[in-house]
Amino acid sequence: MIVFVHLTREEEDALDEKHGQAVSIAYKILLSIGKATNAERLIPVDWVHLSGVNYNTIGDAGVKFLTKNSEEMRFLVPTTINPMGYDGHKENNLSNNFKRQQMEIVKAYEKMGSVPSFSCIPYELFQLPDRGHNVSFAESNAAVMANSVFGLHTNKESSLSALASAVTGKTPYSDLRIRSIRDPKIKIKIETELSTELDYGILGYFSGKSIKESCVSFGPEISNIDIYKTKSLAAALGTSGVCGMFSNKEINGDNISFGKEEEKSVMDELNTTESGDVIALGSPQLGTHELELLSNMVDGKKFSKKCMIFCPRSLYDKASNSGIAQRLENAGGSLICDACTCLSPLLTHEEYDGVITNSVKAAHYLNKSSGVSVCLTDLRSIIRKYTR
Repeated sequence: MIVFVHLTREEEDALDEKHGQAVSIAYKILLSIGKATNAERLIPVDWVHLSGVNYNTIGDAGVKFLTKNSEEMRFLVPTTINPMGYDGHKENNLSNNFKRQQMEIVKAYEKMGSVPSFSCIPYELFQLPDRGHNVSFAESNAAVMANSVFGLHTNKESSLSALASAVTGKTPYSDLRIRSIRDPKIKIKIETELSTELDYGILGYFSGKSIKESCVSFGPEISNIDIYKTKSLAAALGTSGVCGMFSNKEINGDNISFGKEEEKSVMDELNTTESGDVIALGSPQLGTHELELLSNMVDGKKFSKKCMIFCPRSLYDKASNSGIAQRLENAGGSLICDACTCLSPLLTHEEYDGVITNSVKAAHYLNKSSGVSVCLTDLRSIIRKYTR
């Protein structure tokens, strides 16, 4: 079936380069996505969150594309950006080339008009639009959280589609922007006890791998979990498959069982070493709740291994004012801002034989993209085993 995306006169003019070549390119990207996803039209978005900020994720070709197009492209809607590769306020042994190319990316996004958030948890940093409003989020955990928790409407965007939305203020009306698709057709039947944030991450990862639907139900079992467990669930779900939303609605559709055997299969895949020589916490980045929780757990103790704690800079500043950051640093933790564990050049197999983390998302990327073995353990167990 041939699908025609109906454009307004203004959109047609933009496509015909009447507002410049860069805007035309952005509309062509959205038009191609619209045709592929059976969208009948484009609709406005209130907010865009971009990925493709870390030099490790876009490489030299991405730097060249952004640098060239930043001469003309300007963002029409509020646009925040994902973490970059490192914390510029901390000493590191990264190559000059990496840092130079990373700064070219930052300068390009700033020139286009982005907010320099460098965070994968924008929903914890900024005032959200009202429920039901459309946004365009390229960070997968943020997209799942926006849809599932905050009632916003977004697809799991690519870095390119979100960039096109930032330039045009538009997005194709398809998939999770359509209300009927936001109703789950399949349920994961939970048949094992879930208690830690890691348990919920494993559930999310299994679910993302097991279904091809855009929305999944977990039933009322997930109704009252805290923000840490919710983020772990959302991040893992968004990492392992196409699903971009979860629900607690009871449904009469198909069920897929998740029990001890399924839990073990995920651990067998991602838990690839019994220990490690560095602890990495923060994928997604730690928010205020998790920073406070962690500081209470380590108060008066010392980490027995190097511990890297990734969080947004704005929340680090608040943690410094409240004394939370000092407690973490007194315990030997290194708080790293503007970056995240995923695809970070700070965590490589040349430097570390194994990484200890409680993040299923981090375990996936460390194992499969960075070639680093992972000891996957819940946070309380990490504190119990690696502090004294």
